[in-house]
Amino acid sequence: MEATAHIAVVGLGVMGRNLARNFARHGYDVAVHDRIPSRTHALIKEFGHEGTFVPAENPEQLVARLRSPRRLMIMEQERDATDAVTDRFTPLLAPGDIVVDGSRAHFADTRRREAASRERGVHFVGVGISGGADGVLHGPSITVGGSEKAYAVLGPMLETISARFDGKACCAHVGGDGAGHYVKMVHDGIARTDSQFLAEAYDMLRKTAGCSPGDIAAIFRTYASGRLNSDLLGITAEVLDHVDARTGSPFVDVVADTADRSGTGHRTVRTALDLASPATVLAQTVFAHSSSGHLRLRSAYRGLPGGDTGQLGPAEAERFCARVEHALYASRIIAYDQAWTMVQDAAAQYGWKIDLAAIAHAWRTDGIMRSALLDRMREAYTVNPYLNSLLADPFFAEEIAQAQVPWRETIASATRRGIPVPAMAAALASYDTLRAPRLPTALVQGQRDHFGAHAYHRIDLPGTYHTDWSNPERPEAHV
Repeated sequence: MEATAHIAVVGLGVMGRNLARNFARHGYDVAVHDRIPSRTHALIKEFGHEGTFVPAENPEQLVARLRSPRRLMIMEQERDATDAVTDRFTPLLAPGDIVVDGSRAHFADTRRREAASRERGVHFVGVGISGGADGVLHGPSITVGGSEKAYAVLGPMLETISARFDGKACCAHVGGDGAGHYVKMVHDGIARTDSQFLAEAYDMLRKTAGCSPGDIAAIFRTYASGRLNSDLLGITAEVLDHVDARTGSPFVDVVADTADRSGTGHRTVRTALDLASPATVLAQTVFAHSSSGHLRLRSAYRGLPGGDTGQLGPAEAERFCARVEHALYASRIIAYDQAWTMVQDAAAQYGWKIDLAAIAHAWRTDGIMRSALLDRMREAYTVNPYLNSLLADPFFAEEIAQAQVPWRETIASATRRGIPVPAMAAALASYDTLRAPRLPTALVQGQRDHFGAHAYHRIDLPGTYHTDWSNPERPEAHV
């Protein structure tokens, strides 16, 4: 058969199938292959009318049907499967061809695969795809990592199938090798934190203000009409409004209060630790979810004394609802600032040139991330691409200043009542840590020098020093 296909998609699970359909709907001829042949046949039988699909029974046939330079997109979801497909196809490709990994791969694996492919003259591109199965079909948010040469060939196709906002494709080339998957990992981490913030707000409103789940749904919709506007708030309100058909109880009351203790959140926290990037809000979110599933510990702690459990009167409850909005907003700013810092720290470590404004735009249409706040962040990084922090931008500095009293009062109220708000409290603690002119870390350094001779730096002299603690009057030794 003549080589006519513009791109190939290998792996026709839900995500791969919908991606292939998206390409076909936009006029591209798509070669398709899956290790389970029935998936290929089912795709063409059910959706063949949407465009041109070119089936292939084996790797050799698939590669032969691709135009040069060949573009081969892998949509396997397991690490070993991605390695197997890459190893099987790469020897069949020619220098200048492009292998694209659209899975949720760990960026370190993408860097490894890119280096190995580069030795053969083949481009390896890691693509972070956000928006879920529906978004992949109708227009995902896409962050691309790989060489600029590869993006020049592949990018126009990805921009064509991506979502659009303000007339511009929500697709960005964010750096070399694993940058696209790294940014996707951070995206998933911040989305998880956003969910935790809303869960903590719900808990406070219910236990402190005495609101029912339906009441809180209405409050969240009010929040969503203002600066906290986001799709996730709307989703959360819908969940809170839902009534369980079996029991007639609020849906949220019949769902087990334990979270999955695996996933990309753990991976993101480990990466932040490796980079010494202070992603404390995400870390507390992950640990909160881990704690929820630790039933043995929860059983041991249950019944132990806590704080005041009295509820507020109607007037004070209304004021409390307004304070919670401030706390949510300020906490989100800090969490996003930590996410951008993680991206900047990785860029410095791996030599990536990353445009944070472009990432904010790419995320703008993603279902769980879609929010007005991203517009402000994009504006901030457009005006000054080299911001060390969002809070160095006048708008965000003023927003945080305005939130100080209600933010602190909300956290204090939760603490007095024994209501856990680990993510919001971590956001406030991070803010106070970074704004402090001097931290008690000086004492920690002294302790470490005393018990382990780890040495320390002085503020008035260059170099590293150690004190002889058996005779502290003796002058410090320069080490």
